Amino acid sequence: MKLRDYDRETYSESRRAFKLRDSPYPMQTHPSPQGGNGLSLTLQPELLARVPGAGSTSRPETDEDVRVSIGSGRGATSRRPRAASQSHSHGHTHSHEHESDSSESDLESSSSLSELRYLLRWLKKSLPFIVILCAKLVIQHALGLAVAVGLFTTFMYVNKSIQTQVFLHDRRTKLHCAWLLLFLTSSSLLVFYTFHTQSLYRCLIFVNATIDSQNFWEVLWSVGVTNFILKFFFMGLKCLILLIPSPLMTYRRRGQWYMLIEEVGQLYQVIAPVPLWFRYLVSYDEMETSVGLTLGILLALLYLIMKLLALYELSGSLQKQLRNFFSPEVNGAPASPAQVREAGDICPICQADFKQPRVLVCQHIFCEECIAQWLNQERTCPLCRTIITDKVHKWKDGATSAYLQIY
Repeated sequence: MKLRDYDRETYSESRRAFKLRDSPYPMQTHPSPQGGNGLSLTLQPELLARVPGAGSTSRPETDEDVRVSIGSGRGATSRRPRAASQSHSHGHTHSHEHESDSSESDLESSSSLSELRYLLRWLKKSLPFIVILCAKLVIQHALGLAVAVGLFTTFMYVNKSIQTQVFLHDRRTKLHCAWLLLFLTSSSLLVFYTFHTQSLYRCLIFVNATIDSQNFWEVLWSVGVTNFILKFFFMGLKCLILLIPSPLMTYRRRGQWYMLIEEVGQLYQVIAPVPLWFRYLVSYDEMETSVGLTLGILLALLYLIMKLLALYELSGSLQKQLRNFFSPEVNGAPASPAQVREAGDICPICQADFKQPRVLVCQHIFCEECIAQWLNQERTCPLCRTIITDKVHKWKDGATSAYLQIY
């Protein structure tokens, strides 16, 4: 019986070995369920029975496959945490720098906002006092402020009206020009009559008015009024040019007169306040006599040097205007009757029949006055934008500079 049992066991083992040898896939690999770089080998239970040392362990009772995981090694597993730690430290450094920059910007913005809030709070608390102070100043200088507003509005109205009448040239209204001249004259006389005690008219001839030369506000007031009165005077001269009939003076000649009057007026306005400011700078009664006089003379000399530089610049501009005034100005050449017929006998600017037609270098034809008026502000042809002249005469349209000469 023992021999029969032994033969049976031997036969079953040899049969299993034969099946294992004939099997085409004795071992199978599968990816490791834990992930990573490891692999899983599937071994048949029959192979485990023949592995040395396997006899000491109990053989599995089931016929399921046995999987053995093969990792990528200790070095691979240890390399990954190291890289992760380096990236974590690097990211932590950048995040720390970003947080520090953002914290500094937040501090600066918060400090600026706090200062702005403090300023707004101070203004809110001081607003009633500021309103009271402004009301006191307005009441105290109500007459002077009213005169200043009246002079400014008069200047703006007359300046715009003169430019409009110059633009209309032949269609201008002489009655309106006469009204502008009368309005300027009456406004100037009214100012002089209202402040006759100060003798402001003396400033027009470079003589000091009867004011307190040490009071800054009185000096500034006198200089401002004198500047406006001088503007009115030269604007009145432009109104006289407008009243001259067209046969006696062409439009081109009028433009030259407007430029010359404006340049002379600006030069006169620069010189007029010199006596007032010179007297104010020299007088120093609050300090010792020698020190105050020395300081006043020094400041007055610096003021005169500044004035001489301004006069030198204006004198150069005046010389150019004198050369333009005495030299004939020609815009193009006279157009022939054939050229006029080819152009359609109508000026593209005024949309009327040609009057003294002039042909430009671009072969476009315009009225002489129309193209002269256009070239007062532009340098190019109205149709093709070809450059006709290199200079623009900005005062030919009768405009007056609004710059207030206060020094």
